[in-house]
Amino acid sequence: MERPSWDEYYMEIARVVSKRSTCLRRQVGAVLVLERRLLATGYNGAPVGLQHCRETGCLREQRGVPSGERHELCRGLHAEQNAIIQAALYGVAIKGATLYCTHFPCVVCAKMLVNARVSNLVLEHDYPDPLAKAIFQEAGVTISYLDKP
Repeated sequence: MERPSWDEYYMEIARVVSKRSTCLRRQVGAVLVLERRLLATGYNGAPVGLQHCRETGCLREQRGVPSGERHELCRGLHAEQNAIIQAALYGVAIKGATLYCTHFPCVVCAKMLVNARVSNLVLEHDYPDPLAKAIFQEAGVTISYLDKP
């Protein structure tokens, strides 16, 4: 059995993290890594202690909101947001970290990641958000895609 590369290793962890997602539309997992050390993980779902979309139904589906629009009309937080929050909650610095994520971040997450000084993204799936891509490019965030096994 061949040993996985570091990128493959952390992306596999992100895939496992995504399995905890309670989103009815898309299961996303995120892992923040610095100097080959896992700092924080996140998946998309409702805030702590609140009912999940699996229990209440998807507000976005109920209102016919297309993918990529009106991010505020959702009970859940994105995986990237939850990873940043987990790091902050436990006092873990993420400046200079790499985000391994199963999907390309939306523009809201892009702005948060830039402000948190995350410097690299390794992604599995693309997402059509031209503004997010422009923000990452302007901020000098390196983006690469990992081919699925």
